[in-house]
Formats: sequence, structure tokens, C-alpha cells
Amino acid sequence: MAETTTTQAADATRGRPKTRIGVVTSNKMQKTVVVTVRRRAAHAQYGKIQTLRVKYKAHAEDHDYPKKITVNEGDKVLIAETRPFSKDKRWRVVKVLEKAVQA
Repeated sequence: MAETTTTQAADATRGRPKTRIGVVTSNKMQKTVVVTVRRRAAHAQYGKIQTLRVKYKAHAEDHDYPKKITVNEGDKVLIAETRPFSKDKRWRVVKVLEKAVQA
């Protein structure tokens, strides 16, 4: 009984992890992909709509053992915030939403 309340309390304090949808721009590293997330926002002073981009390094290991997730450049992916894997890596690939068109 005490364990369940402790677990529920931990879940309540952590909340949901942040998620982002972006496009894989590089998969040249081992177990890591670079995901570019673009968003449109108004400039604070002038109000002009701008396209802002941020690059995230995301962990892309075979986290679903039977289904190995292979991520290629151009794929649209969902990434979620997670514990630090390295100095720069604080995100992980949750799933591939759309595969890139192969030429």
C-alpha cells in the first residue's frame, strides 16, 4: 500500500515529459540522431511572424526490442524529454510518424 502511494506521488511531481515533432537531419552518430524542430512565432517587439528552428540530439536506440526502430534522414519523428544520456543528449525518439520518401 505504501509503495503505490509513493509511486503516485512521484508521478504527480514529475508530470508529463515535453514532446516535440521534427525532422531528422542527421543520423551519422551511433544511437543518436539530430532532429530539427521548426515553429512559427511572432517577434516580441515588431510582431512579424518568424520561422524559428532548434536542433535537438535525440537517443535512437532499439528501445522496442522486437521492433527495431531505424531512423533515417528526412523522417518525421516524435521526440520526448528524458534523463540526460550525455552532455548534449536529453531527448529520445518515441516513434517515427512519417518515413522519408526515397528518391
